[in-house]
Amino acid sequence: MTPPRLRDCLQSAGVCGLLVLAFFVLGGPVALRAQFQMPDAKQMSGIPRPVTDLPDRTVSVRLIRGDLSHNIADFPVELRVGSEVRTAKTNDAGRAEFGSLPAGAKLKAVAVVDGERLESEEFPAPSQGGIRLMLVATDKSKGPATTPDAPAVPGQVVIGGQSRIIVEPGEEGVALYYLLDVQNNARTPIQPAAPFEFDMPAGATRTSILEGSSQQASNKGPHVVVQGPFAPGRTLVQVASEMPVDSGSLQVTQTFPATFEQLGVIVKKTGGTKLVSPQFSRQQDMTASGETFIAAAGGTVPAGQPIVFTLDDLPHHSWLPRWIALTLAGVLLLGGAWMSRRDDDNDTRGDERKRLIARREKLFSDLVRLEHERRNGKVAEPRYLSRREELVAALERIYGALDSDDISPEPSDRSGLAA
Repeated sequence: MTPPRLRDCLQSAGVCGLLVLAFFVLGGPVALRAQFQMPDAKQMSGIPRPVTDLPDRTVSVRLIRGDLSHNIADFPVELRVGSEVRTAKTNDAGRAEFGSLPAGAKLKAVAVVDGERLESEEFPAPSQGGIRLMLVATDKSKGPATTPDAPAVPGQVVIGGQSRIIVEPGEEGVALYYLLDVQNNARTPIQPAAPFEFDMPAGATRTSILEGSSQQASNKGPHVVVQGPFAPGRTLVQVASEMPVDSGSLQVTQTFPATFEQLGVIVKKTGGTKLVSPQFSRQQDMTASGETFIAAAGGTVPAGQPIVFTLDDLPHHSWLPRWIALTLAGVLLLGGAWMSRRDDDNDTRGDERKRLIARREKLFSDLVRLEHERRNGKVAEPRYLSRREELVAALERIYGALDSDDISPEPSDRSGLAA
């Protein structure tokens, strides 16, 4: 399965890109936003998000210090429009607005606050709708509250309330993303008594650690490990995996080694996709950029307790035609084996034919086993395609040899078969 667009979004925009999309687009429902804890404002600095509540070809830049409650008013903000630089001052809400921008022009917002240079990502001017983004300056009035260089002490970490599980269904399977905000709330580094490690759900394939994760995170196949000790504050762990789907329903079961402070799951809705779990206390559909997402929230999940949810009405390809084809091929294989027994065992050409038939049966068994392993998620897609091509090519060569005159039965034998 080709890695979906969501993975590219996560790798380029970091942990909060999709959260901004899901919880800030069009001033989403207040009740749902209250249920989820918002990401750290510093993480959202400089990330553009399309909106429809601004005039076409307009960019609004909000300038804050530390968090959303500290707007920076009457302060100059620059917007680079290609080679041109435009300047506007922020209003009482900390917003500087730039209108009538040329569609498609490359844009970048810049502000310098107390010597700290704040820059946005470079992005194109929209032809329709507008763009909102924030530039977040460091609140230097808050001194360091931790001593990260101190020796590690025994303790526990938690999976913070900003963590999310994100699911994106596709035609060949489901992409699964864990955006984990592992938190050490102590003032000194912590070394948990048990290793911070977990296995992805049964059947998951192509597990990988996404760009932007802590270097402490690694994986070996579906097994994910985050090495301690954990520094005070946050350790970001972003994991991607894929799960094959051969029916319209898929159950995901995941256990983490630390308490999940507030369960949050976001599912990209495809067709009539449904998300079901008794662990969710709130669930709502949200629309953003022409796509619909299911956002669900639950309470605290203790360490070692499974998180279980079910996806229904998923897009999938039926395996029935493939198994019918394999069954018919098996019948032909048995028929060919029966016919081959009528060859003269003492004839050299008959012996060669038997050898080819045995080789054909072996290759066909390998092909059936390969299809079964792929169905159960035990073989990666690139390896499956390569191995399948090898097996089919070998079978074609054997069938060609069996059909050639070099090893065909004597004319009298063929006559007997025809009769």
